[in-house]
Amino acid sequence: MSTDQAPPEETEQHPAKALDDTVHQRIRLGVLTVAHQARRAEFGFLRSTLDLTAGNLGQHLTVLEKAGLIEIEKGYEGRRPRTWVSLTPAGHHALREEVAQLKRLIRRIEDAGAG
Repeated sequence: MSTDQAPPEETEQHPAKALDDTVHQRIRLGVLTVAHQARRAEFGFLRSTLDLTAGNLGQHLTVLEKAGLIEIEKGYEGRRPRTWVSLTPAGHHALREEVAQLKRLIRRIEDAGAG
């Protein structure tokens, strides 16, 4: 094989190029994953589960909300103010796509190591 041609599997877009920068960031991926599993995650639960400060979590929630991936609902539980986070349909889709691209990336690594 000449060095001018890539193997057939390399002519398609590399899975790393398809990762979404908004979703792939560690904390935001964690938020999307926890919210997906919980269906509706309370701010304090997200903060403690992901070991974040309130300010740090708040900044990431703002990014995800502006991207249309989450909905934020504010209300009260008894007398205590609460904030809940849930995925939008776009958020569910973005998370599924991210996981699919990560699986493709893992398969490439495993296939390369098998040879």
